Amino acid sequence: MVMPSVRNPATAPTARIAVLGRGAVPAGEPVLRGDDLGVLRGDGLFETMHLRDGRPWLRDEHLARLAAAAAAVELTLPPTDALVELLDVVRAGWPAAVEGALRLVCTRGPEAGGPPTVYATLAEVPASSRAARRNGISVATLPLGVPAAARTGLDWLPAGIKSTSYAVNTAARRWAGRAGVDDVLWVSSDGYALEGPTANVVWLTGDTLCTVPAASTGILPGTTAAWLLGHAGELGLGAAERLVTPAELHAADAVWFTSSVRGLIEVHTLDAVPRNRCPRTPAIQSLLGFPLD
Repeated sequence: MVMPSVRNPATAPTARIAVLGRGAVPAGEPVLRGDDLGVLRGDGLFETMHLRDGRPWLRDEHLARLAAAAAAVELTLPPTDALVELLDVVRAGWPAAVEGALRLVCTRGPEAGGPPTVYATLAEVPASSRAARRNGISVATLPLGVPAAARTGLDWLPAGIKSTSYAVNTAARRWAGRAGVDDVLWVSSDGYALEGPTANVVWLTGDTLCTVPAASTGILPGTTAAWLLGHAGELGLGAAERLVTPAELHAADAVWFTSSVRGLIEVHTLDAVPRNRCPRTPAIQSLLGFPLD
């Protein structure tokens, strides 16, 4: 069931920060050292969770993905209990009626050596994300320049991790702004759609919900997409992971982007071609439980 969205801008909570070992700190207080490798080299990891009813949705799945990424980049994380406690500190007292974006960040720490820097932030979900759930988005395909299986074929390259090194992702989003679209969908050099800079792609073909396989492409394994496909049977739908071309997406019954904060948003225009809105979208959004304004 879709949760009601109740917000009063005059009483909206302010952004919060909590640091491992220090607890909650004022939002304007320094958290990172100038020589932190997360700043100097983008050497760190993060996870962003949707806070609903004051609780992080799919928390354990996000922490498991963080642990897998940390193993891949040889970054030693604090114990899971310590991470959970940090999340609890930053979300304590957050109004249940206000959905939040809860982020957990772990960097490699000071350049000269030392423990990782670990902190959490919490802010209200942006209005633009809430509007995208209601209105949908326009998307353009953008070449990534590598074959679909290239990254998983390199045993030295950590693939499918949520790194703080976000230069490529933000460059793609800037390109989208210049191109006059809301978002982009990366396409491999051999012609397969992969993922967006901050989202997975999910599409409907007949009675089957599909997404791109992370294991063979090196894309980020999406927690929201995985949950949705795992519960597709509740909507009378099947689920599958498969490669897809942009032409096949144009022919699909529906195309969506999924992410932890925006939830499920329908692609109403793909490469300047308008798409019919899918009548199944409200039921899928209701299943996921993200608020709708």
